[in-house]
Amino acid sequence: MSPTPQDVTTWLTDKIAFYLEVPSDHIAPDVKLAEYGLESVYALALCGDVEDEYGIEVEPTLAWDYPTVEALVGLIQERLAAVPAAG
Repeated sequence: MSPTPQDVTTWLTDKIAFYLEVPSDHIAPDVKLAEYGLESVYALALCGDVEDEYGIEVEPTLAWDYPTVEALVGLIQERLAAVPAAG
């Protein structure tokens, strides 16, 4: 079963908040991650986190190509929908 958009939003928000060392409720889904000061090293780490968590491949430019949580959720949902169901 694929995660819901809300599940992905919560996971991403928590992960980004961890990197920024702020509470997750300080991360708005429609604000560019760069505005929060997300450093490139963490943006790259986020790519690996997404790949590990969801089993999909994403580009290293993920955080720049999809600069908000909303945009990232859309991409992840799109990629998950394209993965054939196991079994």
